[in-house]
Amino acid sequence: MAPHQHPTGSFVALVTPMNRDGSIDLEGFRTLLAWHADNGTSAVLIMGSTGEVSMLTPDEKRTIIRETVKMKPGGMQMFYGCTGANTDMTIDMVRYAKAEGADGAIIAAPAYICAANADIVDYVTEVMDAVDFPIGFYNNPPRVKTDLHWSDLLALAKHPNMVVLKESTTRVGQVAQICAAEPDMAIMCCCSPNLGLVIPTMALGGHGTANMTGNLIPREMAVISKPWASGEDAFACRQAWLDNLSVLHFAYSAINPVAVKSLMRAVGLPSGPLRRPLKPLAPAALQTGLDALAALELDKRYGFTLKPAAIAAE
Repeated sequence: MAPHQHPTGSFVALVTPMNRDGSIDLEGFRTLLAWHADNGTSAVLIMGSTGEVSMLTPDEKRTIIRETVKMKPGGMQMFYGCTGANTDMTIDMVRYAKAEGADGAIIAAPAYICAANADIVDYVTEVMDAVDFPIGFYNNPPRVKTDLHWSDLLALAKHPNMVVLKESTTRVGQVAQICAAEPDMAIMCCCSPNLGLVIPTMALGGHGTANMTGNLIPREMAVISKPWASGEDAFACRQAWLDNLSVLHFAYSAINPVAVKSLMRAVGLPSGPLRRPLKPLAPAALQTGLDALAALELDKRYGFTLKPAAIAAE
């Protein structure tokens, strides 16, 4: 059996576009997937935390998988967030994604239970043993508390179904240990400027970023996320990172995906309302994002229409 393909470059965690009544906007997904394919995104994660996955019903999750796999643009991988409340539920969702034709699944530690590291290592291993399918692990202690050590992650990397790690800690030393071991998996990190992992990860040999800011600036995130094969790649990454810091900070100015989805809606990208109890940004906060786009002339680059926040938020 051929080894699984590893994602590289800009791996964007998509929002879940919704209609005014809160139902899933499948045509919005189609528009976003085509837009990302045209703007350098190499892979997408559907139903990650950016996709409000914890607030989707089981039927909605299956519908999203079943319908969006039919929309896959050529050359772009499509992964799905398949974390369940327990091991069996996670396995069931991974099996469903595989059966429907997905390219892979991303799982994290189940939320709320605050499991011990050894238990989560066993959980991920059991999922990978149960389904022969590309699996990525999201090490995300801010969301689930569980925080795997680099030795745990390298142990998981030995499994042939482990294809990508998304690291969302602040520990450059952990990323260095993983990169130094040269495991057979893609090494990526969150794009949060507050965590500060992007430039160190790429400099140490990382393969890209698993990011949410690509929902707003996909071309720029593609430059930032390109693996470094030359000094030109390194300098382009650094410059794009510094140039777009205002947008990156805006994206993380509220709990994911409030800022991103609010700004997408304001500029006319498919997004729709947030699921309650989440609420959109207030006009003053939204104006910060609109100003950042205007200052960088990203409205011209992408054809966005920038209305005053008080109007755009309506």
